[in-house]
Amino acid sequence: MDAKTARICYEDFEVGSVRVFGPRLVTREEIIEFATEFDPQPMHLDEEAANKSILKGLSGSGWGTCAIMMRMIYDGFLHESSSLGAPGVDEVRWVRPVRPGDELTIRVKILDKRNSGSRPQVGIVKFNLEMLNAKNEAVMQSSYSGFFGKRNPGAA
Repeated sequence: MDAKTARICYEDFEVGSVRVFGPRLVTREEIIEFATEFDPQPMHLDEEAANKSILKGLSGSGWGTCAIMMRMIYDGFLHESSSLGAPGVDEVRWVRPVRPGDELTIRVKILDKRNSGSRPQVGIVKFNLEMLNAKNEAVMQSSYSGFFGKRNPGAA
């Protein structure tokens, strides 16, 4: 979606603002399905092995949790934005295990925004993301910057 048709453009992000998306239920089946394909470690595949691991029970792959986060921010706002991608992720921390039956929400805070130095039609927004379970405990924390098209590239 380009900046002319997007509902959310660079100008709409306010530093300090926070939005919450979710909840999203995580199932045992999807934990095992993701792990089978992408992260086949025993603590993500087998309950008995998982119970003997440091995680003390079946838990979702951290990479699967990242994929869930991406889906949640896409559904939350990216799908209606002028997103142009991202230069990478600054940090990801898996704070506690994601368990079957967890209902996850994500809290997205705008840390900073600035104009691109080389492309006047683009702005850069820095996000802090915190994924929480139903007990309001952090399961993952992440920060990254995203590129967004400007609605009015000529504005300062």
